[in-house]
Amino acid sequence: MSWLVADVGGTNARFALVDGPDGVPSDVRSLPTRDHPGLAEAAAAYLEATGARPSAACLAVAGPVAGGTYHLTNAGWPEGTPEAVRAHLGLPHLDVINDFEALALALPRLAERDLIVIGDRAPAAGAPLAVVGPGTGLGVAGLVPTPAGWVPLPGEGGQVDVPAATEREIAVTRLLRAEKGAATAEYLLSGAGLTRIHRYLAALDGEPAQELTAKQICEDRDDPRCDEARLMFCALLGSLAGNVALTLGARGGVYLGGGILPRIVDVLHGSAFRARFEGKPPVESYMRGIPTALIVHPGPALVGAAVRLAQSLPGVPPHARPDLETA
Repeated sequence: MSWLVADVGGTNARFALVDGPDGVPSDVRSLPTRDHPGLAEAAAAYLEATGARPSAACLAVAGPVAGGTYHLTNAGWPEGTPEAVRAHLGLPHLDVINDFEALALALPRLAERDLIVIGDRAPAAGAPLAVVGPGTGLGVAGLVPTPAGWVPLPGEGGQVDVPAATEREIAVTRLLRAEKGAATAEYLLSGAGLTRIHRYLAALDGEPAQELTAKQICEDRDDPRCDEARLMFCALLGSLAGNVALTLGARGGVYLGGGILPRIVDVLHGSAFRARFEGKPPVESYMRGIPTALIVHPGPALVGAAVRLAQSLPGVPPHARPDLETA
């Protein structure tokens, strides 16, 4: 029994094969989204390259999946339907889900080695979980325990307003609103967002802006403005993650994903992230009890896509379906 799983973002589409619900993703390959006209074509290219003939697929995409359609927010691909992708690939079963829905489904399967704890707190057993991840975009999702097992709550939480708190952050937010017409969190808490923060800080200081990439800002440890940009990024993320925890009652923990934070783990530890996460008067004691951790597993959404197939495919043994015992 071979399944195709994928984690499709705005920049790259990662595909893999898994041997059933407990299989480890194998033959993992990353395809640039710009090299393919759409989701079906990218998946077909992977299958042709590997010669795989899976019996089912679950493709997790960075964008909303609703009303029988999917749309990748940052990939430049056209809107499509899971049925059209299934027919193009000739598969008997195919699911398309939000990438953070897949990431949420993977959370109970993550081991200690897959996480870096940010703030030493023990999770509440059987409580809701949440995941927040800045990468090409900003993803947010929840995972809620029910008598039948874990149920994901996908959404578009990255499109909420920027949680600015300091005068400097408010000034940056004003510049963002003037440029983009809205102060959306994803505009600052993403790869492009880190670049914007750096550029806006230069403007506030009356200095010419350097067009640095997010990678350059993460790696330049000698430039004070890069330092400030990284620290502001982490502080804003702490406020946003705290808001998500309060909204979902995520006493089981808030997990951090995406491709940016693993590059600045030391900055995250030394930043105001945790203080801003907890700083929610009058519920600071409630917030102090909620753990936060950075996901360092190489492909958690691929694991979550396999979990989804275990839930949705007929004939999968009940013991193979994810339940609360895996938390």
